[in-house]
Amino acid sequence: MSLEAFHHSEPLTLGVELELQLVNTNDYDLAPYAEDMLRLMKKTPLPGSVVPEMTNSMIEISTGICHSASEVVGQLTPIRDALVKSADKLNIAVVGGGTHPFQQWHERRIYDKPRFRELSELYGYLSKQFTIFGQHVHIGCPSANAALLMLHRMSRYIPHFIALSASSPYVQGQDTAFDSARLNSVFAFPLSGRAPFALTWEDFTAYFDKMTRTGVVKSMKDFYWDIRPKPEFGTIEIRVFDTPLTIERAAALAGYVQSLGAWFLADEPFMPQEDDYLVYTYNRFQACRFGMEAVYVDPATGDHMPLREHILMTMDKIAGHAAAHGASNALHLLRTDTQAGQNDARWLRDRQRQEQLLAEVSRQAAQRFRGAPV
Repeated sequence: MSLEAFHHSEPLTLGVELELQLVNTNDYDLAPYAEDMLRLMKKTPLPGSVVPEMTNSMIEISTGICHSASEVVGQLTPIRDALVKSADKLNIAVVGGGTHPFQQWHERRIYDKPRFRELSELYGYLSKQFTIFGQHVHIGCPSANAALLMLHRMSRYIPHFIALSASSPYVQGQDTAFDSARLNSVFAFPLSGRAPFALTWEDFTAYFDKMTRTGVVKSMKDFYWDIRPKPEFGTIEIRVFDTPLTIERAAALAGYVQSLGAWFLADEPFMPQEDDYLVYTYNRFQACRFGMEAVYVDPATGDHMPLREHILMTMDKIAGHAAAHGASNALHLLRTDTQAGQNDARWLRDRQRQEQLLAEVSRQAAQRFRGAPV
């Protein structure tokens, strides 16, 4: 199969996908209600889409094309409200977060869809362990070559995205000591990690053709990279975010991506280099493990600094672009939490320290998702 042509999109437009947990309201464990939720959700006209995910206690929602973080909230809100209404009818709840804190992966069932069955046959138990929940952000790019430049520039900021969205400290009832344990499951897949260093669509197409000739890859869907091009949409897709606990934070993260993209297109602040990736895996690990307390190594200078400091410094640089694209409120929300060293992983740990019961933490997280006070 040849690589699809890179389609036109309006630069800096946004699309957001959120993978969400379906839990029962008895003990707040995962509940296999995806099919029932999809049936109920079909009755309500909504922007974007609602689709199944790998296992039957998951559901994915997505926006249509948005131009700002506020438009992302505007589309996610009616979808969220319809989800909550449908969940109430089924006596279940919908929860954000990158992992369910105490579910047992072996109890999961693969959703009955040809691609999911195919992946299950290929990856075995990893498919059930892929009951993890992420946010994907698409950003429109003016051309195929500009998309690859955007991709490699964004790669420097992968630790920002991980630390700001981290919401998966617990796995199967244990505190993993990671702020984002979800990504450890992603890294187990053989085609995960970083995209190849190609700065022209011609070079990227040559790489794709080599991979398809091996028989390992059939389409772009087979790559589980942290960021990948989506030629059919004319975007790049950033995939390292944990699903936040609220749609407001999800929209703020999209606003941050848009502001960075606007900075890249307007100022071309640096030219990506292959050597940027010398510290890529280290920086990514630091952000997953320590969140806001991580160390960031600048690939250009080799300087070590607190990741929090690098995030705040970057926000200062892009503030004007954020204002021009209506993302000032998004940056303000993220800046306030960054200054305080807060993210959703910290909130979950604080709740568990208080409650000493992960089921109660999940109940409170469900309340947060529906917009109710906790």
